[in-house]
Amino acid sequence: MSGDANAAYSVKDHNYTMIQAFEWYSEGGGVHWNKLAKVAPELADMGFTAMWFPPPTKAAGQDSVGYDVYDLYDLGEFDQKGGKRTNYGTKEELLKAVKTAKENGIVTYVDAVLNHRFGADRIETFGVVEVDTNDRTKEISDLYDIKGWTGFDFPGRDNKYSSLKWNFNHFTGVDYNDENQKTSIYRIHGDGKTWAKGVDKENKNYDYLMGADIDHNHPEAREDIINWGKWILKELGPGAAGFRFDAVKHIDRSFIAEFVKSIRADEDVNRPKMFAVGEFWKDSIEDLEEYLGALGTQFSVFDAPLHYNFKEAGDRGGEYDMRAIWDGTVVQKRPIDAVTLVDNHEYQVGQALESWVSPAFKPLAYALILLRPSGYPCVFWGDVYGTAGPEGNPQQPVSQLGDLIRARKLYAYGEIRDYWDHMNCVGWVRTGDETRPGCAVVLCNGGEGFKRMEEHADEKWTDVLGWHKGEVIIGEDGWAEFMCSAQSVSVWVKKDAPGREEFRKT
Repeated sequence: MSGDANAAYSVKDHNYTMIQAFEWYSEGGGVHWNKLAKVAPELADMGFTAMWFPPPTKAAGQDSVGYDVYDLYDLGEFDQKGGKRTNYGTKEELLKAVKTAKENGIVTYVDAVLNHRFGADRIETFGVVEVDTNDRTKEISDLYDIKGWTGFDFPGRDNKYSSLKWNFNHFTGVDYNDENQKTSIYRIHGDGKTWAKGVDKENKNYDYLMGADIDHNHPEAREDIINWGKWILKELGPGAAGFRFDAVKHIDRSFIAEFVKSIRADEDVNRPKMFAVGEFWKDSIEDLEEYLGALGTQFSVFDAPLHYNFKEAGDRGGEYDMRAIWDGTVVQKRPIDAVTLVDNHEYQVGQALESWVSPAFKPLAYALILLRPSGYPCVFWGDVYGTAGPEGNPQQPVSQLGDLIRARKLYAYGEIRDYWDHMNCVGWVRTGDETRPGCAVVLCNGGEGFKRMEEHADEKWTDVLGWHKGEVIIGEDGWAEFMCSAQSVSVWVKKDAPGREEFRKT
């Protein structure tokens, strides 16, 4: 579906590549939408065809990263929660960024935060039972009343786009009693109201995550959110081609399926090939396969197990067997549904869930997701441009990552032939197609190595990264030894291949 969406809504005729177009410490103050519009030509030149935008919706705080969502229908248009703009800018600037990206052949994916709400406008009184933190199905109190922040009136928007006022009936749980300032997990009481069934089984039921947890089985809540999905794609225009769904393992899968199916089927929205990827972040291929298999519609997930394999490989260095890198991953089991990645905003340095792939291993990891045919690669903004934080410990960009992305754009085509016969040195060949010459890739996570591989006979090839000097002369039989430096990657391409002049711009 990623290929279908890119083919339908982009104008590029090369491999598709997504960038997560922000990091946790991206500059605030309302400048980011303008920044994305400014760098769109540069990103398109590298080879990007899609941008995953950060949450465009109004959060509980004007300078929030956006995952504490307050009002889905406020894209930086109304004076709410500290002002008009969001952390990233105004609605007008958002629309310009989407339009500019589209003009450069880049489609946009909206970060949809549909699990919870923060920043309520008023307190309400309602009945609850407390549940055990480690077993959400176990009640640890009798039914009693608390005062919770569940009243959402959106006064600054004044019923524009949606007239629904949210109250405690639209939620399944909260974690704070304002009456006694007690923090606990409170399941809201109501006729037939319970935790969602189609969620992850961690803590016996992982419906509740944070804030005021939305009851997606409530017909008003369900309808309002699906209407929002249709509205925002139409509002953003033809450049908006899909969604990244936050925290889907906490949302009833039947709702996610209905949301996706409804939008794809809506002729007025006109996105029949809409792309959809969910953040089901769990190092368990069994749970990810179960989730995907139960949806009843095509849906992608970020390949969390692959990230953890990269993390382990980077941490262990030469002790790691590179032949195991795909084991237990989505891209191995369900490549059509895999969005491959190396790192992202939630696991970058400085975050509570920090799981940062070793910088020394990142070029190898990116070669693995960018230069092979399986999966839809998502490149992290912080690896392209560096991160602005955490304070005192910003991270540097990955060396020549732009060139690896260009190599994907120009040369990663055709049949793949694997030479996967050594724990510390692996390689593959892309044979090319009618118009592109292909490439030969060698990775070493230990000492210097080489791979004897078959390519086009009687040609001279060099490493487009320039990390291994010299040239390879392929023999009459089509075989040659392609070298790679220690703990590095080499991308060998025909010496006079079209596009060589594009390399080492960044």
